[in-house]
Amino acid sequence: MKIKTLQDLENVRKAGIKKLFPDKPRIAVGLATCGIAAGGQDVYEALETALKKKGVNAFLTKTGCFGICNEEPLVNIAMPGKPLVILHKVQKEDAESIAEKVAKGKLPEEKALCKIEEWDHITSEKPFFYGKGYENIPLWNEIPYFKPQKKVVLRDAGIINPEDIEEYIAVGGYSAVYKALTKMTPDEVVEEVKKSGLRGRGGAGFPTGLKWEFTKKEKSDVKYVICNADEGDPGAYMNRNEMESDPHMVIEGMIIGAYAIGASEGFIYVRAEYPLAIERLKLAIKQAKEYGLLGEHIFGTEFSFDIRIATGAGAFVCGEETALIASIEGKPGRPRPRPPFPAQKGLWEKPTNINNVETWCNIAPIIKKGGEWFSRIGIERNTGTKVFSLVGKVNKVGLVEVPLGTTINEIVCHIGGCGIKSKEIKAVQTGGPSGGCIPRNLFDTPIDYDHLKEVGSIMGSGGLVVMDEDTCMVDTAKYFLSFTVDESCGKCVPCREGLKRMYDILEKITDGRGTEEDLGILDELAHTIKATSLCGLGQTAPNPVITTIKYFKDEYMEHIKNKVCPARVCRALIDYFIVPDKCKGCTICAKNCPVGAIDGGPGLIHIIDQSKCIACGTCMDVCPFDAVVKLSGEKIDTPDKPIPVKKGR
Repeated sequence: MKIKTLQDLENVRKAGIKKLFPDKPRIAVGLATCGIAAGGQDVYEALETALKKKGVNAFLTKTGCFGICNEEPLVNIAMPGKPLVILHKVQKEDAESIAEKVAKGKLPEEKALCKIEEWDHITSEKPFFYGKGYENIPLWNEIPYFKPQKKVVLRDAGIINPEDIEEYIAVGGYSAVYKALTKMTPDEVVEEVKKSGLRGRGGAGFPTGLKWEFTKKEKSDVKYVICNADEGDPGAYMNRNEMESDPHMVIEGMIIGAYAIGASEGFIYVRAEYPLAIERLKLAIKQAKEYGLLGEHIFGTEFSFDIRIATGAGAFVCGEETALIASIEGKPGRPRPRPPFPAQKGLWEKPTNINNVETWCNIAPIIKKGGEWFSRIGIERNTGTKVFSLVGKVNKVGLVEVPLGTTINEIVCHIGGCGIKSKEIKAVQTGGPSGGCIPRNLFDTPIDYDHLKEVGSIMGSGGLVVMDEDTCMVDTAKYFLSFTVDESCGKCVPCREGLKRMYDILEKITDGRGTEEDLGILDELAHTIKATSLCGLGQTAPNPVITTIKYFKDEYMEHIKNKVCPARVCRALIDYFIVPDKCKGCTICAKNCPVGAIDGGPGLIHIIDQSKCIACGTCMDVCPFDAVVKLSGEKIDTPDKPIPVKKGR
């Protein structure tokens, strides 16, 4: 049906509510990429079979990611009048048991992670109430992972079916578009966004409302809006999840933005490595057109707007606005000097407004609830929430949405549960390969655009990579620099040549060939490249090196002066030894050594020939007795040749 009036929207909303709150059990399996990777599709199919086999009258559907990725596969079950219960680490073998219990009006409470009694969908008129019950199951916002969080962008992720427009409308979807198009002028929309204080969530943090205003003021017969979904930071997957779990919120934000600046066409630029996001975006656009929410005369007004998807080939540099524009135009994705800015001359030389996925996701709540409401979240000059992907050496990985100004410690230790296996956390990398490494003693730093800049890092798109005592900071700087060297478009000399020279020096240091003079050259190069590169990639690529030299210079000096890697990571500086008292003579290590560096037969204490060893670590990985140790700058006494293992050991 075509939605033209508020009553039409209300009718679709009622149809969606019947799906969210059916008169029978609703079972929803988390099928974002993280859920599928953990076995969610197998769980879905097993549940489908079990429910049919046992004749259970239940509504089986799919949902997106609820954020706590390390607990996947997740399954949500809502019994009529009862709380929505989220089951975690569900396996396909659990399907029959779940079906049997649901048939009896019960739940497998031993699999329950948490429950939701009331849910504020932000854009709906009032919170949704599921029901009371299940006293032994904690509320979702009482468990440590979720307690400090505030869901604005992820308001419906993991709750609604991302492939069903009616469910999106049920929770208030497209009501912000109706309000903007029928009750507000374009100027009023821009002012509301300015009032909110929303800054671009793509990394630079430029005020969104101001950016819109610049584009709006440009005189042109054609204007464009673009969603930058070219998320490329290692370890970052916020935008992917937002598109997979709630694609309509991206579309709704873009419609409002297009109305505000006077654009009639939009593009979503997505990297091809996100096939599920692309599939769900295409479906969402198709549904929006079928319901009259994209196309001609939206809500019966004079405003018309359409969206197309453009796929990128995975070039990191295409996250830069002008390179992205060039890619859409069919040209090589290389940045160009600014000015002119895209707001003046962008796509096909026309005024263009570009925001990233998360920025567009914030627009509907701002229009629905007001800029002042949004500005009260977060801190001064850094309003609203930010979604982070918390990954690395941390107990609980997943997506975290917190008010800006929340400290690093709150996210890493309170939400993430600190280090794995009680390992001491050493640092966190924010902003991906363009960000900086922040040491543990600065974890009281609030995460926002300004405070991160003060400590030498950036927000980036929102990746948080946690590192512990087993992480070598010199090797980490080399890893991120290798990424930016590979991803440089090669257009400007500082980035093309300078980054490669920096990488060569880092390789020299991690190989134990570095000098103090090299360290000085490295630091000088970093600051020169930062000051002279053409685009944001080159200007920020030295950040990991600058911050690791600043905060972890002692590790550099250990590599240079003592030829030691304290974290025992750099291959050229580590040796593997077999501890004689632990070796059982089982021969497993010798059989698995790829270069034949281990001498010894059955019942003999084995010895590693250091002249042949390539420090691959295979022997340590396969030894069932923990008899292999990894050392840097140290040695242990071993026999000159294999000798028999003492009897009784």
